[in-house]
Amino acid sequence: MILIFSDDNETALEILGKGREIADSMKIELGAISFGNEETIFASGADKIYSINIASSSDHIVEVISNLNDQYKPEIILIGGTKLGKEVAPRIAQRSGVGCATDCIDCSIEKGHLIVKRFVLGGRFLETLRLLRKPLIATLLPGKFIKKVDKTRNGEIIKIPYNPVESKVHILEVKKKAPQELKIEEADIIISVGRGLKKKEDIKLIESLAQALGGAVGCSRSIAADLKWLPEERWVGLSGHKVKPKLYIAIGISGQVQHIAGIRDAKTIIAINNDPNAPIFKACDYGIVGDLYEIVPKLTEKLKKQV
Repeated sequence: MILIFSDDNETALEILGKGREIADSMKIELGAISFGNEETIFASGADKIYSINIASSSDHIVEVISNLNDQYKPEIILIGGTKLGKEVAPRIAQRSGVGCATDCIDCSIEKGHLIVKRFVLGGRFLETLRLLRKPLIATLLPGKFIKKVDKTRNGEIIKIPYNPVESKVHILEVKKKAPQELKIEEADIIISVGRGLKKKEDIKLIESLAQALGGAVGCSRSIAADLKWLPEERWVGLSGHKVKPKLYIAIGISGQVQHIAGIRDAKTIIAINNDPNAPIFKACDYGIVGDLYEIVPKLTEKLKKQV
């Protein structure tokens, strides 16, 4: 059996599509852990759903999947590469005494072994790994696999009883973040800004351009993590959000490998930077060498006149 889990519903459905492909090639069943929405999960490829009513805390997820692994002995466990998934997958692997491949962009079966591919060293190289010891555990990046829906499919729902273990983590306070109109990963157009911006108030220049284009505002690590001029939800890069818009405009961003790793799937990349030797120019489709404070307002004005 192949066992699928992700706390993000869309990612779970994407991984089910890939899991179905592998399960068919191995002639084994495909199971999914669910907290509801069973009909969609069956339509996306699952043969069995392990339904359980728990909160999505890391301790509980590790306990549940480890128990399912002990009881059902899945050959492969595929977990969504979300923030939670990246935390629980290595812990499950450690309990099982096996390895774990993270942030995989592809996977396949060869002679009973799971072959996975992932970018390493800031996205400069593509690594291929062969996992040998079962269960073969990997986390798969969101947005890399295609959902496959067949509404005629059905399967078996297995209710899993669970007595929550006492968590070693105690939550002292929960603060809700302000909701966003659009997740940056879903945007077709992204205008990102980097350290070339002189002060926080100048972000309004980037927001005006984004509004003229109907796009979302993104940023590099320095703007979100260091200066905190924008929330981390806007951070694009290896440690931030990996995006694949139709158009990505990098303004005042030097283009370090960590940032390039987050935008490598963009269809078209335009760079604006006053340094002709900035690494971003090696990664973009079109480049403009110049002062963003001169170029961005003129570009915004032109676009607004065309509306």
